[in-house]
Amino acid sequence: MNNFAHIKPLFKYNKVAYYSVILNDNKETLYEQFVKKHELINKNKLYHIQKWLQVIGKKYGAQQRFFRNEAYTADTSALPPVGKDREPYYIENGKKKSNTLRLYCLRASEGVVFLFSGDNKTANNAQDCPNVKPHFLLANQLTEAIDEAFKNKDIVWNDDCTLIDCDKNFKLYY
Repeated sequence: MNNFAHIKPLFKYNKVAYYSVILNDNKETLYEQFVKKHELINKNKLYHIQKWLQVIGKKYGAQQRFFRNEAYTADTSALPPVGKDREPYYIENGKKKSNTLRLYCLRASEGVVFLFSGDNKTANNAQDCPNVKPHFLLANQLTEAIDEAFKNKDIVWNDDCTLIDCDKNFKLYY
């Protein structure tokens, strides 16, 4: 296990705090890399996912019904939600469409979500898609490591489980 990550807070709305991880000695989080990559080539799809992050964060909280279960583990999930008839809609060529861009994440509670990375999904199963498979597998590894860190109390909850805390030098090994 030579790979490690640092946890970084990203942004907080009234109902959800979003976190990500910085792998090894990189400068940007996985989520920041995801945004940088897709803001040019998949601008509208990325905007749709970011709009969902706002809606979930401001209005609903991280309820299970907004997250796709595409994982080996029950905890890893993806955005956007299933279906094309959920507002905010993804519109392509003037029609409601399913957004194929996936952002893998860990819904740790209704108030805390870890955002990882993703790509355009071109197959029914993430494991079968060359675009998302590496992001999907990494998200599963990180989810397992974060779950283990919670069990070991390396990552702890605040009193109402709306924020997390860990030592600033904590390394999450995956």
